[in-house]
Amino acid sequence: MTGFNLSDWALRHRSFVWYLMIASLVAGALSYISLGREEDPSFTIKTMVITAAMPGASTEEMREQVTDRIEKKLEELDELDATRSVTAPGATVVYIDLAPTTRGPAIPQIWQQVRNMMSDIRADFPSEFQGFSFNDSFGDVFGNIYAFTSDGFSPREMRDYLEDIRTEVQALPDAGKVELLGTRDEVIYLEFSTRKLAALGLDQSQVISTLQDQNAISPSGIVDTGQEQVLVRVGGQFQDAASLSAVNLRVGDRFFNLSDLGTITRGYEDPPSEVFHLNGQEAMALTIGMAEGGNILDFGEELKTLMARVQANLPVGIQMHLVADQPDVVDHAVNEFVRALVEAIVIVLAVTFVSLGLRAGFVVTLSIPLVLALTFVVLEQWGITLQRVSLGALIIALGLLVDDAMIAIETMISRLEVGDSLTKAASFAWTSIAFPMLSGTLVTVVGFIPIGLNASQAGEYTFSLFVVIAVSLMLSWIVAVLFAPLLGVTFLPKTMKHHNPEPGRLRRGFHGALRATMRHPYLAILATLAIFATSLWGMKHVEFQFFPASDRPELLVDINARQNSAIAETAQTIARLESHLAGDADIDHWTAYIGRGAPRFILTLDVPTPGPFMGQLVIQARDIEARDRVRARIDALQDDFPGVELFTKLLELGPPVGKPVQYRVSGPDTGEVRRIARELTSLIARDDRLTAIAPDWNEPARVVRVEVDQDKARQLGVAVGDVSGALYSVFSGKTVTQLRDATYLVDVVARGEASDRTDVSALANLQLQSSDGTPIPLSSLATLVYSTEQPVIYQRNRRPTITVKAAMAGDDQPLSVVEDLAPAVAAFAADLPLGYRIEAGGTAESTGDSTGPIAAVVPLMLLLMVTLVMIQMQSFRLSLIVLAAAPLGLIGVTAALLLSGAPLGFVAILGVLALVGILIRNSIILVHEVENQRHAGLDRWNAVFTASDSRARPILLTAAAASLALIPIARQIFWGPMAYAMMGGIIAGTLITLLFVPALYIAIFRVRESPRP
Repeated sequence: MTGFNLSDWALRHRSFVWYLMIASLVAGALSYISLGREEDPSFTIKTMVITAAMPGASTEEMREQVTDRIEKKLEELDELDATRSVTAPGATVVYIDLAPTTRGPAIPQIWQQVRNMMSDIRADFPSEFQGFSFNDSFGDVFGNIYAFTSDGFSPREMRDYLEDIRTEVQALPDAGKVELLGTRDEVIYLEFSTRKLAALGLDQSQVISTLQDQNAISPSGIVDTGQEQVLVRVGGQFQDAASLSAVNLRVGDRFFNLSDLGTITRGYEDPPSEVFHLNGQEAMALTIGMAEGGNILDFGEELKTLMARVQANLPVGIQMHLVADQPDVVDHAVNEFVRALVEAIVIVLAVTFVSLGLRAGFVVTLSIPLVLALTFVVLEQWGITLQRVSLGALIIALGLLVDDAMIAIETMISRLEVGDSLTKAASFAWTSIAFPMLSGTLVTVVGFIPIGLNASQAGEYTFSLFVVIAVSLMLSWIVAVLFAPLLGVTFLPKTMKHHNPEPGRLRRGFHGALRATMRHPYLAILATLAIFATSLWGMKHVEFQFFPASDRPELLVDINARQNSAIAETAQTIARLESHLAGDADIDHWTAYIGRGAPRFILTLDVPTPGPFMGQLVIQARDIEARDRVRARIDALQDDFPGVELFTKLLELGPPVGKPVQYRVSGPDTGEVRRIARELTSLIARDDRLTAIAPDWNEPARVVRVEVDQDKARQLGVAVGDVSGALYSVFSGKTVTQLRDATYLVDVVARGEASDRTDVSALANLQLQSSDGTPIPLSSLATLVYSTEQPVIYQRNRRPTITVKAAMAGDDQPLSVVEDLAPAVAAFAADLPLGYRIEAGGTAESTGDSTGPIAAVVPLMLLLMVTLVMIQMQSFRLSLIVLAAAPLGLIGVTAALLLSGAPLGFVAILGVLALVGILIRNSIILVHEVENQRHAGLDRWNAVFTASDSRARPILLTAAAASLALIPIARQIFWGPMAYAMMGGIIAGTLITLLFVPALYIAIFRVRESPRP
């Protein structure tokens, strides 16, 4: 660069520059303290849930009349990726998945648009439709969960205590959503005998009408005396179960006490909709989320202080247990990464001091805290927190950010050795190497652009990787040209002895190899291409992976019974499983969620659709080894639970997938879809690498159809609605009114006696009433037909869809299994009837959704790289030489992954793309030095040799710093594959570049060997 010299300016304003350095360090320290802490980076769950109800409708009626109308309207949503629905009798749940490229800030407006769309079609539903409910906070995380057990306290008393605690927690400044789990709503049950009502000539509707009228709240007027207004109130509303029992009914001239017609009891919802257990004991839970933008560690301390006071004030008999503690997990995770960052800094410092000496190494060392401090300031302003990805990115960047300072100081030393003054030597880097360093830094940053512009969920998860590396590398260049010259002038000696020793053994060996490649350039190029082709072939033997499983000690167990199972049966199954866990020394504690899945205590948790046939256990093992032992023991129990699927799984890193191998079978007819899914299940079950293979829905459930003889019904004065209403009241119970106490509304539910509502044969003996009050048995006007229907229907994009899911039996990667099964599945799909298809889901689909946006951005990345190289080189041939080195890193990537056995995961792919920029940076510096030597008077042959010799040491040193700095994260599950890939790529790519680029230069410019000057 000519003209303005930033390094020279810094030397002429030393006091101000020293002030900038001190201010940077102070600001960085304050920003580091203020930065939020998380275990994993946040990403937007681009899913909304619509729940709709139409009691009395069959599964098929719900699908046709409700689900299909909702999904059809949602197809108009521009950002829609897919709709998923779960339809059951009387209820439907529709999941709206937005396209992976949908940006997070636009999502609230989209959810409002969905609400408006549903409002537009509300009139299109049957009159029995009861409306929608929306959940646009499906991704809310409840990082703290407290379980409460009791001895001698009723569920109502427990709930009252928890409501008071919830009020206290919500008063915390950073508290977000706080919810209760495992509560039991109070209900007053009026259980009557249909035979007794019929014998007494009473109609159910008469009883219900009487109760509703007595308990109604209605205006009763105001007496205006002229001087004041006196309010008139009519009493008589129900206060408790006793006042309900005292109700007298009049039939003709006779009076009947309500208690004479049935049993009145005040109890709790039966059966419950969901149940929560702690260590096998029924409990209640307080789930606590944090407000957006809060500091999880600070909030954790505030919460623990509050809950310590709460625990001290709990009555004897109620115990509190902390079962999910995200602040502690985050603190541990951040400390682990900070430790790895410190280790990486030590490694980089060791490389620096060994390579540059004490004084020069000290100058380069001082650049590290300056760059980190300024990076922390930018991260705080950008809203990036310290978490798994951002801290890992700092470690990756650490080995790269010292490059510029190392090159600048080494350039300064070389000028001191030839006799320049400190000031002249310090400013020389700006005129000689600053622009190539900037071009190389920009090229390296551009290599990470596919991460920054990848709008998929996985891209959002790894976005902070791009921000941290881009910011730190650009700041490292500023530090190298602004701060490093002043540091060099301050700490380096005024003069340095000319350092021109005889080359050592390694350098002589490099000279020999370099001359050999220069004398035989075409052979060197062919050898390099052969090695590169071999690496491409070897990549076929590398396992591919989306995201690895978490290294947290939690173990999740999904329990799925037959989909017509009652929650009581599911609870018994889970109780049996819990009996096997009791007393296990490897388990610290466990929680069981019956009728639902665990709340989202970690963002990457896959939350299932609630239902009475399912449940989930979260087992907190004592460590990872204990977790694996518990998992093996539970897997061995599968044969003890016939008809029930026990699926153990680990928490996931990255967007949740569930079972990794999935195939979706869809088509217009549910029966045909079931048949195809069964055959597909048999097909993939032949692969012994898969286990826990099961469709997400399949078996039909028994149903009793009451076929009413319409002519007889009309003769007897009985309508079909009367029959349905009577059946619903007997078997499910009908809410007739509500008891209003100080806190809750307590439903009064009329239902049949236990002997009537729990026995299918009671249907035939059910007593109805004609219009004149005559008892009529149901069997006299209806026929009972026994058949089957689907208890639940899953749809995707309005088509019935069964997903066949499978887990991995060993350490094989699911993408490899899917690739191996692809020919057989394709052949099977080719024979399907028209309108039916099979699609791969699970890890294969998530990988495609995440890598697709990356592939779309790669052309832009390459264009920017080529442009930057052309700006620097100003020559097509020189640019070609520089760019030719870009793919050579794949040689080391393949070798490192094969030798380590690490898979090529999503994060590792990002690292491989970044290698392109790193290697191009080295080539830019090397080729630029060749041209400098030519301009200094050397011929091309000697310019190539001299430049390669002079730049080999700094290039190798920076490669050593960049690769060795990755060692601390190479042992981590998440970063390990990327660390191995980048270490192998940097080392092998750099070594090959130092020989390949000179040979390519000689070949392209047809340089002939000339004598040494």
